[in-house]
Amino acid sequence: MLNPWLVIEAEVHQQLRAFLREQGEPYWPHHLTMARLVARALRLGRSALIQAGAPSGYHGRYRLSYVMPALLWQGPTILVTPEAVQQRLLMVEIPRLRQWIPHQKPIRTGDRFPHQGFDGLLLTTPESWLSDRLKAEGRFPEQIPTILDGADDLEDWTRQILTLPISTQDWEALTLACPDFSEEILDTRVQLTRTIFQHPVNPYDCYLLEQQEQELLLKLRSRLLGDQDIAAERLPPPWQQLWERLQQNNQMIWATVNRRMGQFSIHCAPAEVSSVLSPTWDQQPVVLVGGALELETEAPLYRDRLGLGEMTCVKFSPDRQSELVQLYLPEGLPLPNTPHFQAALMQELRSLLIANTARQGLTVILVGDVPLKAQVGAILAAEYGSRVQVEKTCLDDHGILITGWEFWRQNQAVIPAPALLVITTLPIPSLENPLVASRVAYYKQQRQDWFRLYLLPTALSELQRAIAPVRESQGVVALLDNRVNNRSYGQQVLAALNPLARINYVDASLFTHFDCSLMD
Repeated sequence: MLNPWLVIEAEVHQQLRAFLREQGEPYWPHHLTMARLVARALRLGRSALIQAGAPSGYHGRYRLSYVMPALLWQGPTILVTPEAVQQRLLMVEIPRLRQWIPHQKPIRTGDRFPHQGFDGLLLTTPESWLSDRLKAEGRFPEQIPTILDGADDLEDWTRQILTLPISTQDWEALTLACPDFSEEILDTRVQLTRTIFQHPVNPYDCYLLEQQEQELLLKLRSRLLGDQDIAAERLPPPWQQLWERLQQNNQMIWATVNRRMGQFSIHCAPAEVSSVLSPTWDQQPVVLVGGALELETEAPLYRDRLGLGEMTCVKFSPDRQSELVQLYLPEGLPLPNTPHFQAALMQELRSLLIANTARQGLTVILVGDVPLKAQVGAILAAEYGSRVQVEKTCLDDHGILITGWEFWRQNQAVIPAPALLVITTLPIPSLENPLVASRVAYYKQQRQDWFRLYLLPTALSELQRAIAPVRESQGVVALLDNRVNNRSYGQQVLAALNPLARINYVDASLFTHFDCSLMD
């Protein structure tokens, strides 16, 4: 009799194929291939990176492809997913599969491994698992195969966990810990308040701490630790960590402000996470699953940013028949940073909205620039009334949603797939955002190509995730950023949007049919 551990790929293939046929699951051409890859990674204990080429939001179609092998695998498995995805798995996918699979594997949820000897499937959140791995909290044993869904957000999750905040309560805690220095602490706080609130207002309500502001904090540390009665370990832990990080050269340090309350908070986070994440991948085999991480199958830039070593890399492409989008890419528009761009943009938007009336579908207009987003919303609301909503999820069937990239990314799973998605400008991170500027400064300090290694990959990944719902509805994407036509990276942008059909006109027929002979 064959060892069942050696035939896990065959069993997963057979069971999933029979299940999909019986249940009439929505078509996704890579279910069986991905399921076998995950099963093989579990059997061999070899890490893998899978770009599913499908949205990794709440309704990710590919999830059956890793849940089936996780349930059939005879050893313990950890599944790391965001809370919303975890709930859907527990309420929808897992119950259906368990009715189909004869072997009932124990399933638990929680922020730690249940107990030694547990051979079931544990569902946990990225916050719990990453915090344990990064801070060595000992809640999850080593060498247990782990599947992490949502690899698109892994860098952001890591940086959020590693971000150190210093709030009003921390200042009060420092005063209580050092009562003899309450005047010095208050004086430093007052000086920081004055200098931080003198920064010019920006749409992000955050400001990098300048050198003189960091020196105020270091001067306070020197004053406190200069007294022989106070040792560093007696200070509140957040302050110990802050002063340690202030002396490192790979940290971003910024303040967020509440102008109404006249308060500020200090934040500190690493500019790169590869060095702290790298040891994590040696502790267990891990299968990372994302939607669209990079144009290349091997994802070299992504793996470098996450500290990933050699691993099996697979990338699935969208299906050309069922996921092709129509792309309207006009030429001759002013560049986004020119004075004439807004007027030309509004003219294009009006033409597109008139053409979309024939289809009566939802229109989503993505505007990355915060002031421009408000202006576009106000102008269109004056012309189209209550059909226009700015970053709302309750929408009419023929509504017009004005949104930034972050809101769209977080809510596209609960918003109907748009008939028309308008991208006003490419989602290249703005250097006006202090945190973006800080990361770019770090790349410059390392003498690295900050545009190719950071800005462009971020934009391409964001772009692919944004258009995913339009692929499902086979709708229209209008890209109004003329840099695609006359910048060297334009071909990479088009490659990220493939499969597509280029269309160079706007009328009602654009939303009712298209000629596949135009396909790139």
